[in-house]
Amino acid sequence: MIPNTLTIAGVDPSGGAGILADIKAMSALGAYGTAVVAALTAQNTQAVTGISPVPPDFVAAQIDTLFADVHIDAVKIGMLGQQLVTRKVADRMAHWKPAHLVLDPVMIAKSGDHLLERAAVDELRASLLPQATLLTPNLPEAGVLLDAAPVDNLRDMRRAAERLRRLLSDSGERWVYLKGGHLPGNDTIDVLHDGDRMIELPGKRIDTPNTHGTGCTLSAALAALLPRVGDVPEAARQAKAYLVQAIARSGDLRVGSGHGPVQHFHAWWPAPK
Repeated sequence: MIPNTLTIAGVDPSGGAGILADIKAMSALGAYGTAVVAALTAQNTQAVTGISPVPPDFVAAQIDTLFADVHIDAVKIGMLGQQLVTRKVADRMAHWKPAHLVLDPVMIAKSGDHLLERAAVDELRASLLPQATLLTPNLPEAGVLLDAAPVDNLRDMRRAAERLRRLLSDSGERWVYLKGGHLPGNDTIDVLHDGDRMIELPGKRIDTPNTHGTGCTLSAALAALLPRVGDVPEAARQAKAYLVQAIARSGDLRVGSGHGPVQHFHAWWPAPK
């Protein structure tokens, strides 16, 4: 059966990140993607020049209307922007209780622009983290969530993953996928932790500027794979493998002059000659 997946996130008009990237990744991995718009941005591959909020009640209305009709197998939550939007999304997730909730705590764009209100960080920590079945921060985001400086080595990554796991619920299967793309050097090791197992997902840095939306793409891929695969470590391995190839083939595209997007449809579109 083809799973129905939902992304609740912001709109990046350039298509490299946010719900447009999420829908591409979900589609490429065999899921039917749906979307709730939580924030609007004026954005390209170089910068975010503006953010326009979506009224929190309307975000809730989008979620309720969708869930009332469509069975959603997995939810990915990305950029929420505002504290009140974060609170509304948390409230509706607690009501609808999706089987898989992948939380990508989007805070800063690749350009360095801030995408989440400071007040929303506490709301995210208090109301959404306990509901997540899979939390996918990068190292700077992990530092914000833990009120600590970002770590820069594998040993400290493991400790950070343990601390992050304690922010999630104790009931059921809950995982932290801590991304190591900000580690110095050529290794991009990710750490997957459920409070018991500590699994390393090795990787090597790919020499390309086209890394816009990699976090969005990975979390969307996880949401697409979890209902079908059923096993978090295996879904994580498949999602990372998909992203690695999407980054490696990003040079096929010519989108903007900054941090370009990855090639979500690398398995479907032939490489240009």
